[in-house]
Amino acid sequence: MTTSPARPLRADARRNVEAILDAATATLARDPDASVNDIAKAAGVGRVTLYGHFENRGGLVAAVVARAMHESDASLRGVDLSGDPAAALVRLVEATWQVTLRYGALVVAAERSLPAADLAAAHDEPRERVERLLERGRDAGRFRADLPVSWLVTTMHTVTHAAATSVYAGDLAAEQGARAIAATMLGLLTPPGQVVPDLDALRAVH
Repeated sequence: MTTSPARPLRADARRNVEAILDAATATLARDPDASVNDIAKAAGVGRVTLYGHFENRGGLVAAVVARAMHESDASLRGVDLSGDPAAALVRLVEATWQVTLRYGALVVAAERSLPAADLAAAHDEPRERVERLLERGRDAGRFRADLPVSWLVTTMHTVTHAAATSVYAGDLAAEQGARAIAATMLGLLTPPGQVVPDLDALRAVH
């Protein structure tokens, strides 16, 4: 038995979906606990219309995160990761932080709403980008080689999310986030016995 392919959405339905996703992104960026009612109101649609496109709040958050990750990856692909790996890491952290700020508390909403496996899958491409940079840094002797790359990538991901949560909680100023993440990661990544490179000097490297 075969099933018919899904029919493409009508123009008005596509507009509703885009309006809902736009409203959900903006609303969750301000308040990670925003309800379906809040999002529907911001989108200018009723709950019935919203549920006609998204099964539940978790499904909506997943769709918002998927779109945000796609847009973020498009931005981060343009970051220059050539040259000194440590300086490249700082550039990647700063670019990633600007993307993180763009979506505000959406990071918090995703962590609260999505299963860990789904959240991890959404970060596959960013993880691969960091893995390649860390491997190059290890080969060049700039990054430590006594810890698994997978652990170092997980730590960077965790530190970035912790910074976003701290900004949302008011414990960290948004403009301090990139510096805090970069300084933390440089301290971790510098091989034992070597001097941690000066962050400001690295930021001046192009």
